[in-house]
Amino acid sequence: MEKDSILKIIYRFFDLIVLTYIVFDFGYSIHVEYHTPKFIGLVVIAIALFAFNIFKYFYYKTSGRKKVAFVNSLIIGVLLLISLVIAILNIDQHYLYVLRKIRPILEAGLIFYFIIRLMILVRYVYEVYYNPAIVFVGSFFAIILIGSFLLMLPNATTNGISFTDALFTSTSAVCVTGLIVVDTAKDFTTIGQTIIITLIQIGGLGILTFTSFFAFFFRGSSSFKEGLNVRDFIAQDTLKDVLKTALNIVVFTISVELIGALFIYSSILDNPEIKDKFFFSIFHSISAFCNAGFSTLTAGLSESYIQFNYFMQWIVMLLIVFGGLGYNIIFNFYQYIKTYVLEFFDRKRIHKQISIMTLNSKIVLYTTGILLVGGFVFLWISEYNNTMNLHSSWFGKITSTAFNSVTPRTAGFNTIDFTQLSVPTLLFIIFLMWIGASPASTGGGIKTSTFALATLNIFSIARGKSRIQILGRRISSESTSRAFAILCISLIVIGFAILALLIFEPKGTDLLSVVFECFSAYSTVGLSLNFTPTLTEPSKYVLILTMFIGRIGMLNLMIGMLRQINHQFYEYPKENILIN
Repeated sequence: MEKDSILKIIYRFFDLIVLTYIVFDFGYSIHVEYHTPKFIGLVVIAIALFAFNIFKYFYYKTSGRKKVAFVNSLIIGVLLLISLVIAILNIDQHYLYVLRKIRPILEAGLIFYFIIRLMILVRYVYEVYYNPAIVFVGSFFAIILIGSFLLMLPNATTNGISFTDALFTSTSAVCVTGLIVVDTAKDFTTIGQTIIITLIQIGGLGILTFTSFFAFFFRGSSSFKEGLNVRDFIAQDTLKDVLKTALNIVVFTISVELIGALFIYSSILDNPEIKDKFFFSIFHSISAFCNAGFSTLTAGLSESYIQFNYFMQWIVMLLIVFGGLGYNIIFNFYQYIKTYVLEFFDRKRIHKQISIMTLNSKIVLYTTGILLVGGFVFLWISEYNNTMNLHSSWFGKITSTAFNSVTPRTAGFNTIDFTQLSVPTLLFIIFLMWIGASPASTGGGIKTSTFALATLNIFSIARGKSRIQILGRRISSESTSRAFAILCISLIVIGFAILALLIFEPKGTDLLSVVFECFSAYSTVGLSLNFTPTLTEPSKYVLILTMFIGRIGMLNLMIGMLRQINHQFYEYPKENILIN
């Protein structure tokens, strides 16, 4: 036990050393005379970590710990080997030149090592703490604070940034919103933009999903408490294969984002205005799939040299839709198509009587389709003689209308200046933003299934039915009650946000701009009427809180704080309340 304690102290010492090095290496500009000691220090840290993990591998007895130590040793060892090969190939060069060559490789290794250690820490926290909802909310809050301090590092911005603006940007990134108070393109360096896109990726998938991914990757198993925590976030009904699902979600997300980045890269290959095309492609692919709406361009996708790149806009739309549907819906639909194709080509296969497509998937897909088509038709009519005049071709008009129908579904990208839209169009976009994406996706809003259940319940009550019945199934009363609770909470939170902004902003502030911004913040959309950058300090904190509540869900927080395990074996007398 005493040796284990010593090992834990050494572990934490290495963690502190690695964290300190990463922060100073990327966050601060160091004078040229200190470059050599810094590079040598990097090599020493990498070698020491390699030796320590090798020692742990032979010291530990349990297979789980040995596996973690082995993977750590393998990663660091491969990076050291690559560095050694580069050094041998450049043996005739100055040692400082060699160190500069191997620096990015070893830095990447240190960052990856620290991420693994951070995930292990988070995993330990939510194994110890029993309340999944509080852990879920707390993980988002912790990441937002860490992101805020990282964005305040000198090398992250061009001219510095206040804590409020850093907190706003970090919240907007982690909550995959896209509202900005400073220009992402001009006020943040490449390091700052990298921090932002990392926060978007973590916020889009959730820290619990990432932690579960590493847990499954290293150990192939999980604890019961860990399964409970992750199950709620990824919308699994049972604990079976929860960690495997989390692994599939991460792999699916990264795969789609890489494919999207390749297509975006091919669409901007001949564009001389975009300098770092590789970073641009990766950034916008992640931002699109996570429905974040952040862009490395000052005017977003409405910049003159990218505004009429219709091929890229269709790629972005597909990424938004995939991210907005979520892994569960896409995988369920894939299973349905796969079975249908197999049965079509193999007539001898026995047709399965059990429906492959779940009722949840059907409701989400039907609602999404209706909203996309309905949005396209409405925007085509309302904007045909307005913003659509910018496009000379029919394909351009169709693309622009389709994009503006998709992007309010919590994505936040814009190919036009939204202040030029007509009032009816803005009101309809507010409606689309409020509904948002689908459950267990990267998007926000009250969600398509919530809106669908609320609408179906209205028709059921009108027909005198006590339950919602659709597609041969009966919707549980718990689902209906939860849908109306979410719907009411959203309107209450947005209402208070609007009221607060009207109080804190100068007299005569445009009401429509305030309403649009508050709906955009709560639904984590990010579309703006150029009002957010002009906000006063108190108003920024109002929107920060609104974005946070919109992302984590007020109902989740209330359940975590108020739910009690209470087996109630009695009922009070029933009495009807007059509602007219």
